[in-house]
Amino acid sequence: MKVVVQRVSSASVKVGNQITGAINKGLLLLVGVHQDDTDEQMKWMCEKILKLRVFEDQDEKMNLSVSDVKGEILVVSQFTLYGDARKGTRPSYIDAARPEKAEPMYDAMIKYFETHSDLNIQTGKFGAMMDVELVNDGPVTLILEK
Repeated sequence: MKVVVQRVSSASVKVGNQITGAINKGLLLLVGVHQDDTDEQMKWMCEKILKLRVFEDQDEKMNLSVSDVKGEILVVSQFTLYGDARKGTRPSYIDAARPEKAEPMYDAMIKYFETHSDLNIQTGKFGAMMDVELVNDGPVTLILEK
């Protein structure tokens, strides 16, 4: 599993002209599922994200997690994170999980955040063409992989 984590002051995702998810201060997660990912890896990733200290404390040090600051999380599926462009100019997505595996894992990740935190969890729409808008706070962007 690969997740691009962006600390944002706001973010939203639209499918067509409809907003499917929007947050204020928190984390935008772009989530790619690998064909070999397991539930244990997904749970590890969720716990890591909930505890990741990327928000500033009173001394302006990144010492607080999204849970500590009562932030929000916007989860967006993005299979292109597993695009391999080492050969040629057209990326190969062979390592990305097929939708029949990726969608249940994406849904389980959302459910994990909802049941293991009291944060506002918003989402994109799996498999849809989406417009994602964000104001990257910092900017702070990390790539997590398990």
